[in-house]
Amino acid sequence: MVAAPPLDPPTGAVTRPQPAKSARWRSRLPAVAAVLGGLALIGARAAQYGNWLVDDAAITFAYARNLADGLGPVAQPGVPPVEGFSNPTWTALLAIGRLLGLFDRGTLFGIPDYVLFPKALALLCCAGILIAAHSAASLVSRRPWLVTLCTGALLAAVPSFVVWCFSGLENSLFALLVTSLAVVAFRAAILGHLLTPKVAITVGLLAALAALTRPDGAIYAAAYPLTALIQLRRTTLASTVRSVLVSCAAFAALFGAYLTWRYVEFGRLVANTAVAKSQQVPDLKQFTRVGELVLYAGTLAVLLLVLVVGLVMARSSWWRQGIPALLVPLSLALIAYAVLNPDWMGEYRFATPVWAMAALIGPLATAEAFRGSGVRGRFVLAVAMAAALVPSGAAFADAGSRFRDQPTLPMCFVADRFGRVFNTYADLLDVKQGSILEPDLGGTSLTSRLPILDLAGLVDAKIADYYHDHDMAALRDRVFEDVKPTFLHFRLYWGGTTGIATDPRLLRDYYPLYTYPAPAELGGDWVRKDAVHSEEQLAAARAYAAAVVPETERKLWVWPRRSCGDTLRPGQTTLDQH
Repeated sequence: MVAAPPLDPPTGAVTRPQPAKSARWRSRLPAVAAVLGGLALIGARAAQYGNWLVDDAAITFAYARNLADGLGPVAQPGVPPVEGFSNPTWTALLAIGRLLGLFDRGTLFGIPDYVLFPKALALLCCAGILIAAHSAASLVSRRPWLVTLCTGALLAAVPSFVVWCFSGLENSLFALLVTSLAVVAFRAAILGHLLTPKVAITVGLLAALAALTRPDGAIYAAAYPLTALIQLRRTTLASTVRSVLVSCAAFAALFGAYLTWRYVEFGRLVANTAVAKSQQVPDLKQFTRVGELVLYAGTLAVLLLVLVVGLVMARSSWWRQGIPALLVPLSLALIAYAVLNPDWMGEYRFATPVWAMAALIGPLATAEAFRGSGVRGRFVLAVAMAAALVPSGAAFADAGSRFRDQPTLPMCFVADRFGRVFNTYADLLDVKQGSILEPDLGGTSLTSRLPILDLAGLVDAKIADYYHDHDMAALRDRVFEDVKPTFLHFRLYWGGTTGIATDPRLLRDYYPLYTYPAPAELGGDWVRKDAVHSEEQLAAARAYAAAVVPETERKLWVWPRRSCGDTLRPGQTTLDQH
């Protein structure tokens, strides 16, 4: 058995000599190299997905644009405020980027800044995750740079992590906040500072920021209380209760302030997106969804993680103090994934914090397991790692290639198909003041000159309520009797579920401009009859649709990773398909 390193009795941390000031910069080189190396691996994997951004990210882009322009929290200028975003912190960062001229203004280094800026933010967040990993490893490992580099390699290997961190959505920031609160608590537990007010407040505020980055982030308000209660002793009962209350108060102060603003501004206590998605109280069957992540990561890899954590818990006194601070956030991330409604976007979008925590815990525990084992034990561990990680790596490579070829609904496709195409319809039919009903809001909200009635309900409070109440008859009445949109698009799910496809008022009030093959639920593009002034205009719009729509949709998978022009502005009609 290899001898354990000397411990500092009051703290349980590894004792190291302090370098002289003149040599400190050299002592930091391994850490810097490890962070940069891990970041390079993650960035290289992200580059494989090119300029792709998922369309839902562009909803946040639109809100950020209008907030920065002083128009308020709206998806389009002039429409009523509705909280159609569920990531206030990410929205704020994008709005700041626009104010600084770094986002939604033009190009940076020849790349559209609506692509470069959110991906650069994601890369910075990944750097923060690796810095946090090094901070944790420096306390318990003799080679923290190696642990950090392995964390970066693992994150780069998981397509689910890379895809959604660089999709334009908030996943990278969310993962950074969850990792940071875990590392703060871990270091504090190792050093004996967990019950100090500074740590309690810091973890509470980080949990609040996580809750303001994704709605399920509110679950991390329980991270500090659970970690403190796991380590509860009779002698620390009073200080534990006091610290838990302080942490909860810090969380409530920040998150509560936003809830107050939300209610005053939008009249709801939850984001409109949550209402539209009809999130229900979970049942026990949903917790079996954790098995999806086990299969995705590889059963052998998960068993290896459990094994090394168990070994460390059995052997190492300081890890018994600190490991709950890491395992609690991981457990909360798994619970959040299980209880959320399944996501249509695929590739386990809601699991990003799971991958971040697993990639942090795995190398930390493995390094400690190796340190505490003899030659034979290290050999067995190495063989087990190879047997577990090689199959997972191969499966991850296949998953990444599949997603690269057919990524989830690209923003640029939506900008062209429903923004620029319908702008052209409006020009051909001489529609000066009109509106459009359709379900894909992101790219459309950045390019359409027409006010959008959101068929998905994300930015329309009344339609969100109809989905929540399962009242499709009221939804159809709003469409055909109240709003009467000038243009209308539906397809597949949206036509069948809402009943719009078979409602007799569709043929009564609308002309088809472009229709998909039967059955009727496949839908198409429609225009109100009272918006058509002549047969010639209608024929021109139909001819345009027949020529452009099939070609645009055919090329969805030909160039899914393209950008769609230097800028995205309302009223554009040219399909820029680089």
